[in-house]
Amino acid sequence: QVQLVESGGGLVQAGGSLRLSCAASGSIFRLNTMGWYRQAPGKQRELVATVSSAGSTNYADSVKGRFTISRDNAKNTVFLQMNSLKPEDTAVYYCNADGIISVTMRVFGSWGQGTQVTVSS
Repeated sequence: QVQLVESGGGLVQAGGSLRLSCAASGSIFRLNTMGWYRQAPGKQRELVATVSSAGSTNYADSVKGRFTISRDNAKNTVFLQMNSLKPEDTAVYYCNADGIISVTMRVFGSWGQGTQVTVSS
């Protein structure tokens, strides 16, 4: 099994910054795409940003130019630097990763438990 543990959420004023981290652990043979999603109250979960194992990134239009996703492959960790935060960024942020499990070589897809980000106006 693969576990994802997020950290770094909290309360910040509009215009401020936060940095989220997500560390993957377990029987990992290879991590492929890692990413961040968010879910606001009453809304569906939506993509925020993803990064491939080669470093290619993809962002939702709503966060382009404000958020930066990066990863440390040696530590199986993905980061989300969030700048110029807006009240509409308030949501629970979830880490996601897919890859291959050691020994069995089975494909996996895992979610973290989520971390709350609240942006006050």
